[in-house]
Amino acid sequence: MNFSRSLALPAAGIAVMSGLMFGMADATAASLPARVTFASADGRTTLVGYVFMPEAPHASRTPAVVMMHGRAGVYSSAANGKYDASTLSKRHQQWGRIWAQQGYLAILVDGFGPRGYPRGFPRFSYDSRPDELNEITVRPLDAYGALAYLRTRNDVIADRVALQGWSNGGSATLATMSAIAPGTSAPTPATGFRAGLAFYPGCGLKGQFADGIKPYAPVQVLHGSADEEVSPRRCAEFVAKSQRIGGDIQFQLYPDATHGFDDPSPSRQRNEANGSATRDAIARAVAFFAGVLKP
Repeated sequence: MNFSRSLALPAAGIAVMSGLMFGMADATAASLPARVTFASADGRTTLVGYVFMPEAPHASRTPAVVMMHGRAGVYSSAANGKYDASTLSKRHQQWGRIWAQQGYLAILVDGFGPRGYPRGFPRFSYDSRPDELNEITVRPLDAYGALAYLRTRNDVIADRVALQGWSNGGSATLATMSAIAPGTSAPTPATGFRAGLAFYPGCGLKGQFADGIKPYAPVQVLHGSADEEVSPRRCAEFVAKSQRIGGDIQFQLYPDATHGFDDPSPSRQRNEANGSATRDAIARAVAFFAGVLKP
């Protein structure tokens, strides 16, 4: 099993670290992302998306990244009933601008708000969440709805789109990258997503992939060893099973990092392990997507 505990930054990512960190999460420092709507592949839900436009020099068409939120939804816990681009969580703002600075268009998919749950869910509420938000049977349909929407735009390279998710959205990313995911038929990196990046997912996946997955494009899973919400050991075992059946999937474990280690809030980043994990994860993610999205 390819199992890494190293915090050494990939060489390709070191140069991009300056300027990518937490200052970009401040919505006052840059224009807000545009709000769009599009259809989920479930055939009945109109989803909301927030589009971060490329900031780096780029061609008329660019690669794109679809971002899938976790159990708390896309909005800040301090939104206070105002659910729009101005109240997106700092983590989502940060990553949207990271991808924009790389010259990509990024779209953050709100799959909970349109279904009546804009505030998301608290910790340890997994067993009481409605099945209409199922990360195995429903949320992949949202990811493919976003992909279909991006392919209607004249500023996106239709066959160069990657997928990123956090926590519950990371679980949805794993399910989406399976060759048998709902919402698509016989996907390939050209017809589906070029790669998947799953941050601290729950890897139980409702028992649907007990033997692992064989993704149709490369996948990376990033986890903290001190995760207090989901089991990094279960994910390590899941990845090992997936590799044994031929899956192109890698696992990165960050010693002592917690769930949500890349949240830029001071309460998370005061933890030295979280800060180290965040710096490595950003560089690793940038290098990974550059390898599959840039010609």
